[in-house]
Amino acid sequence: AGFVTALLGGSRAQVTGPTAAFIVILAPIFANYGLGGLLMAGLMGGVLLILMGIFRLGRLIEFIPHPVTTGFTAGIGTVIAVLQLKDLFGLQVASSPDHFLERIGVMWEARGTAGAWDFGIGIGTLALLILLPRLTKKVPAPLVALPLAALVTFLLAKTMGGFHAVTVAGKFHTIVNGVEVAGIPQVPPLPMWPWHASGKGGQPFVLNFDMLQALLPGAFAVAMLGAIESLLSAVVADGMARTKHDPDAEILALGVANVVTPFFGGIPATGAIARTATNIRSGGRTPVAAMVHSVTVLAAVLALAPLIGYLPMASLAALLLLVAWNMSDVKHFARTLAVAPRSDVAVLVTCYGLTVVFDMVIAVSVGFILAALLFMRRMAHLTKGKLVSGSHPEIPRALPEGVFVYDIDGPLFFGAAHRAVAVLGEVADRARVVIFRMEGVPHVDATGLVALESAIADLEEHGCLVILTGVPREARFLMRKAGIREKFKRLIIREGIGDALPAADEHLAGRQGDANPTR
Repeated sequence: AGFVTALLGGSRAQVTGPTAAFIVILAPIFANYGLGGLLMAGLMGGVLLILMGIFRLGRLIEFIPHPVTTGFTAGIGTVIAVLQLKDLFGLQVASSPDHFLERIGVMWEARGTAGAWDFGIGIGTLALLILLPRLTKKVPAPLVALPLAALVTFLLAKTMGGFHAVTVAGKFHTIVNGVEVAGIPQVPPLPMWPWHASGKGGQPFVLNFDMLQALLPGAFAVAMLGAIESLLSAVVADGMARTKHDPDAEILALGVANVVTPFFGGIPATGAIARTATNIRSGGRTPVAAMVHSVTVLAAVLALAPLIGYLPMASLAALLLLVAWNMSDVKHFARTLAVAPRSDVAVLVTCYGLTVVFDMVIAVSVGFILAALLFMRRMAHLTKGKLVSGSHPEIPRALPEGVFVYDIDGPLFFGAAHRAVAVLGEVADRARVVIFRMEGVPHVDATGLVALESAIADLEEHGCLVILTGVPREARFLMRKAGIREKFKRLIIREGIGDALPAADEHLAGRQGDANPTR
């Protein structure tokens, strides 16, 4: 996946691969549908990403509000951090529930099984991961801390009686060609049909329409998180390397990669911010660096798998705790809480809480809808209408009695249209001419047009002449399609207020009973 994305993608320095954030949504899919369901969800997510790239939806990710991305990113970081407590403390849990709160309960019940050696190794590794970058940034801290932790664990196991710490080889076992292999199997990823993988609990995976329908929410989560995380990572890469990425090409390449990788038994991949930043700091400026990265990972599996088996799970937990901390960006989260408007804080907290308690799909969906509703509310308040009679600051002479000028300022869209024209009902019985000044209206949508037509109809019923001035080109086109000229007999459209006043005078003088001839 990393090789394909680098080969086809739109970011020169980004590194792609499996990320910790993905595990939060992939683990429940695996628990409910097995490996076959996980691979198919990744494949379906890849197809969705390809469609997003083809229809050039990459730039739409930029419209996801910042409180939503901050909230779900911090939420994922929190979930990752809490999940590492089990391995950091060496807890022996009987089961691993899907629900976040249930997991905390299970770990709390298993608190008596904590291992001092696991905790000591984990804290020591965490200290190295934090302190080493302060001494030197030329060598990535995990490249030193993890092998050192594995070496210490190996030596203590050989020399000290009673020592015990859970390692990769001690926790994971795989059957390869009828032989049980401890740790990571030392075999390359081989071609396979994703739907031939096992289902839940080792049972056969059944691929049918009902199964695809059940996997669709997970596939949507894979596509959305993959797109968001990749594009955020690409933005970070642009800032560090002073480059500019193509979001549509990047999403399209990521989709192709996630369609290909399930046919080799691979889980979904996305842009990895930590690895991308490391790549750029190490001098990587072309996609070749990311390709070498993917080949290096493959070589490590084939050549170093037995050695990787000595890695303590507590050390990996320490590394993921640091990843979760960096992902959460606690300082930025706290600053947003302190300085952002209350509506943005509400979106942030809601998105964070839903991500932690439920999942990212619900969090992003609710957060995006909530942010959109709040945005529409703000925009609606920006649209203002002012009804003037007697005199107008931009009109040199006094307005005749019965002539009202209604200034509309702001977009006349569905969130603001009815409120903007509601005031006209108050003067319909005493107005003879109402001039709508629309120079300050940048946009009119279908709901705005309906509200405007409703106001014109109400005024026309009271024998009032309506004159529209300064109608923007887009609104003129919409009105022409709706046939608004033919629909109302007492409607005139003029370029400006200066052209509207003579028509108002004629109507007041009784020389224009039907406005149609003078349009």
